Amino acid sequence: MIAASATSSSSVVAASFPASKPSRGRPLHSFSPSFPSFLNIRRRPSSSLHIVAAHHSVDVVVVGAGVIGLTIARQLLTSSDLSVAVVDKAVPCAGATGAGQGYIWMSHKTPGTDIWELSVRSQGLWEQLADSICGEGLDPADVIGWKKTGSLLIGNTIEESIILQQRVKQFVEASVAAEYLSSDDLMLEEPDLTVSKESGAAFLPNDSQLDAKQTVAFIQKGNRNFISQGRYAEFFHNPVKSLLRSVGKSEVEGIVTTKHTVLGKKAVVVAAGCWSGLLMDELLKETDIGVDIPVKPRKGHLLVLENCDVLQVNHGLMEVGYVNHQRAKADIGTISDPVNDDQLSISMTATIDVHGNLVLGSSRQFVGFCDKVDKSVIDRIWKRAGEFFPKLKDINLDEVDKNSEVRIGLRPYMPEGKPVIGLVPGLSNLFVAAGHEGSGLCLALGTAEMIVDMILRNPAKHYICHLILEESRYLFSKSSGILRSYNNASV
Repeated sequence: MIAASATSSSSVVAASFPASKPSRGRPLHSFSPSFPSFLNIRRRPSSSLHIVAAHHSVDVVVVGAGVIGLTIARQLLTSSDLSVAVVDKAVPCAGATGAGQGYIWMSHKTPGTDIWELSVRSQGLWEQLADSICGEGLDPADVIGWKKTGSLLIGNTIEESIILQQRVKQFVEASVAAEYLSSDDLMLEEPDLTVSKESGAAFLPNDSQLDAKQTVAFIQKGNRNFISQGRYAEFFHNPVKSLLRSVGKSEVEGIVTTKHTVLGKKAVVVAAGCWSGLLMDELLKETDIGVDIPVKPRKGHLLVLENCDVLQVNHGLMEVGYVNHQRAKADIGTISDPVNDDQLSISMTATIDVHGNLVLGSSRQFVGFCDKVDKSVIDRIWKRAGEFFPKLKDINLDEVDKNSEVRIGLRPYMPEGKPVIGLVPGLSNLFVAAGHEGSGLCLALGTAEMIVDMILRNPAKHYICHLILEESRYLFSKSSGILRSYNNASV
């Protein structure tokens, strides 16, 4: 039986999983009477006693309680009979997931690119989820903050308008509903928007948005329904310290946190956002396996004006520059390198969420793991928004501070915008799902489906697996330090 230690400060929701057997070569002995019976000790050469937290055994351990990790757990619970434990150093929605705008938009995606099919699949799965909520007699707007707004990708020059017309043609050829709006049409759709005769927009009427925190709470609640069946547990405020792996074996046995040991009989999945690369380095440092996962934190600011009636915003809005800024690459170097001012990019994004809040963005910059508010960045976001919405120019930002919120998130950036999804080379049951940048919510359900199909060894249902995995895996020899691309299709 799984239980939380009375002496532990960790947040644990436990299910009745079978007690696990200690790993071979790792003798564990009961320790009493000072500690609960489910605590164990490991004998070291010095004969001193080292307290080791209770062993918990599940089929799959998921490291990371953001939307990627929780949806992977959900997919496992609903599509198999496996038991799952979610482990996180903090709590759900504490990272990039909770700091985003919540858009499920296709307007800034490009047909034919590596993540296009994953984006289409994920969007369809989100729509199915919203429909299923309706089928239960509930309103998805109340449950997950669902709002079918449609999206507008806006250009203000002749050159940008030509690009948008070409993009609309690509969307239509890819069977995505889209139309090009002239400046007159755009003005009718968004009366408060500055529109010149050269302006135009790509309009995708079926794009939607949701509330990230409500959505994560809904997914987590659904996962917790499996506790009574002995199939789900959560270990929060539990940083992962190491992997359990028997010498000479090509599989991982589980993970060790600061307070618990959780064995994964079938698989371990690392879905820790921008920390995934460093975590993988730490977990594999004492092995002969060299895997480079170049995920870097990319800081973003959003400004939220609560119950805003200043502007009428009918759709999700994004300027063309957002697409270019999203693709901008980090300078070669470590994540602690100093960052030049020219690495800060500001692009106008605007939407009204289901609660009536105006959400303005967005910024992108490489400043390591710093998550402090930068007032100068907020000022620039406000100024950029004012160039599109004249009404904002008449408002002093300091006057709305008391009714505003600043969201800070560290997006998990990967070079060329390709997330890392799949099996770690050299290990038969360690998977990674990270590097989704600003599209974690949008791509979550499709990512979960892919990872679970791999864990269950299901035949690929969607060829998107091959599109991403063949080009987003990197393996290097620790002895030579030479990096080579790894083709997961050969595993």
